[in-house]
Amino acid sequence: MPASNERVDPYLAFRFIVKIDNELYGGFSECSGLRLETETQDYVEGGLNTHVHKFPTRTKQSNITLKRGIVDRKLWDWYWKLVRGEIIRKTGSIQVMDASGGTAQMTFEFRRAFPVKWIGPDLNAAQNAIAVEQLELAHEWLEYVK
Repeated sequence: MPASNERVDPYLAFRFIVKIDNELYGGFSECSGLRLETETQDYVEGGLNTHVHKFPTRTKQSNITLKRGIVDRKLWDWYWKLVRGEIIRKTGSIQVMDASGGTAQMTFEFRRAFPVKWIGPDLNAAQNAIAVEQLELAHEWLEYVK
């Protein structure tokens, strides 16, 4: 824990690394969907009219969406295998790096992920934008490990 006079800044959200099966898949410009939600069950107790009891049931995770400039076919190939009926589940991590980019300050791990949506680039000859692909991953586990 820092001393009471030591300043602690929040983590920066723009410097992050995504690894899938311990392999870098190029630089991603956006990552969203790091979300867990626990459902609840209401229980109405007879004779108790002041409130309803709430109990946690199961926790579900949102799909993770990754966006990057197209640099190779790896993400497309992974999704295309799913389209052809070959489900390949992978493990990955999202590491939020320090300002220098050298040390991971926060790491999220996801497990048993597979692609469920691929979106290709918007093409427009009147602009000079980067061709961006988007991949959405369904997964069965999300853990904040560091």
